[in-house]
Amino acid sequence: MSALGEFLQTRRARVGPEDVGLRPGPDRRVTGLRREEVALLANVSVDYYIRLEQGRAGNPSVAVLTAVADALRMDQAERDHLRSLACAAPPAVPPTAPVRPQLKAMLDAMQDLPAIVVDRLSNVLAWNSAALSVIADFEDPAQRNLARHYFLDPSSRSYYADWEAVAEDAVALLRRASAEYAEDAELAALVQELRTASPDFERFWLSQDVQNRSHCPKTLNHPLAGPLTFTLEPLQLPGDTGQFVLTYTPADTTTKTWLDSRTTQSPLATSKGGIGAQRK
Repeated sequence: MSALGEFLQTRRARVGPEDVGLRPGPDRRVTGLRREEVALLANVSVDYYIRLEQGRAGNPSVAVLTAVADALRMDQAERDHLRSLACAAPPAVPPTAPVRPQLKAMLDAMQDLPAIVVDRLSNVLAWNSAALSVIADFEDPAQRNLARHYFLDPSSRSYYADWEAVAEDAVALLRRASAEYAEDAELAALVQELRTASPDFERFWLSQDVQNRSHCPKTLNHPLAGPLTFTLEPLQLPGDTGQFVLTYTPADTTTKTWLDSRTTQSPLATSKGGIGAQRK
């Protein structure tokens, strides 16, 4: 079955007839909506919807995809993902681009605000000293992929207070990128590596959930400072590099006070307290 069909099936399975004003009826053997019910709600023929799930519908129009998304109660990230899967010509893989020196200088100037630059594969391309103190030891090349951190580093499960949510979000972002850049061999290799190495990654991957980058809370069980709470804010960089700046803004007084102390006291000013530091 096509990636589009697999995604539509999982979205169809989670919507019950009662959710969309239909009568369930007797002898119902399927979980969620039947294909003919989706076709009815989307105002397309049953044959066309079946061909859509089977990947045989050619290039469906924006209007049809919108109608199907409405019928299946999709959120914005899922709608974006649906359009990417249905696109006949996926966009080109973003070229490898170095982080501009001016951007790195900006990160370095934010001494009390952890910040990193990541790409579509969750590779960490640049960071500041505050990020070294609270996220991971990115000076070690082996630590420069967030998805590998979450799934291949056992210490991450205790370091992130909400590990399950953090890990699920990471997979949802990779799932979204895998549709947007369907011909990205490097991304496909990363996904295959994690599916093979981590049963949890495989579990989340098979759920077909997708997500766009958005602000979210993060609580870290820091080995020196104790629990630190942040709001993660993603800022997409202009151009076609696929790069984002992620800033970790303190969400409480304790976190802000500890970060402020890094710039005024020793040895906190040079400490590395992230995931990599816990293993050393």
